[in-house]
Amino acid sequence: MAIKVIQWATGTVGIHAAPAIAAHPDLELVGLWVHSDSKAGRDAGELCGGPPLGVTATQDADALLDLGADVVCYTASSDIRPDGVIDDLCRILASGANVVSTSFVPLLHPAHAGPGVLERLEAACQEGGTSFYTSGIDPGFGNAGITIHALALCKEVRTVRMMEIVNYATWDNPFTMFEIMGFGKADPSESLLLSPGSTALAWGPVLHLVADALGLTIDDVVERHEVLTADTDIEIASGTVAAGTISGMRFEIVGVIDGEERLVVEHVTRLRDEDAPHWPQGEGYRILVEGEPHVHVELSLSSDRGDHNHAGCLATAMHVINAIPAVVAAEPGVKTMLDLPVYSATVPPAG
Repeated sequence: MAIKVIQWATGTVGIHAAPAIAAHPDLELVGLWVHSDSKAGRDAGELCGGPPLGVTATQDADALLDLGADVVCYTASSDIRPDGVIDDLCRILASGANVVSTSFVPLLHPAHAGPGVLERLEAACQEGGTSFYTSGIDPGFGNAGITIHALALCKEVRTVRMMEIVNYATWDNPFTMFEIMGFGKADPSESLLLSPGSTALAWGPVLHLVADALGLTIDDVVERHEVLTADTDIEIASGTVAAGTISGMRFEIVGVIDGEERLVVEHVTRLRDEDAPHWPQGEGYRILVEGEPHVHVELSLSSDRGDHNHAGCLATAMHVINAIPAVVAAEPGVKTMLDLPVYSATVPPAG
């Protein structure tokens, strides 16, 4: 019997998630929650740019939860409402529906998602007899996931560097690009992402998850960043980045263990490939393990239906969608990558 799934939101990840759930041989899309009035009452497939799926979008959360679905795929944005997201998740879990989520990325390692967050989620899981799991591509498989598997090759591990090197020019998400990340701002102090503590909140959990896999404890998390300013106006999918404003950024989140910088997440984000040639080059995700043996892993995402940003949003959705059977089968509680069995895609039978 198919696992019944509700998709929660149709943003840059949700528009990929709903059709993928409907196409998955082990899953059945039974509901879709949307935020805006303009989306309510429309077919899920239409909202996601494809053929009809026979599921009508609604803003009535109570009616959806009354459907008795097995799991909710939660992809609503947490950029300006992290507390609201936690409230949503607890409500859904307590109602009896499991949750897989790409939202509020610190939940990759819930113990470091903020005071009381893990305890609230765990209580909701126990009340509803449900399980909760967060992942994606970055934070998620593109750094912690690949790294944890790669470390199984090592006898010794001295340092780990997990990198994303991506051109964001084609990512059509103006609010996140301009208001959160700070592209187009005159000064780094205007970037919410680069404000003290923000990158540590978002990517520090990656460091802690990898440290857990290694049996280590992080003593301190250090943030570093630098920015690039545009020499001319740059037109991108999200709008215009004016000359003299932020057009690129490079930041590191560093896990310090016994006084040594052992674990690092690094992001190199450009709007033009030729900019900042002194920054690391390439495209995608790169894992560098210094140990015995040394390990170097490269992951590049592409698609026949779009560019690397399209592929990245789809991969973000798929890493939690493909986890649904394992999450539903798990004992109640909050889970991380280290708790679930290895999972993969399920391909429909040929013919």
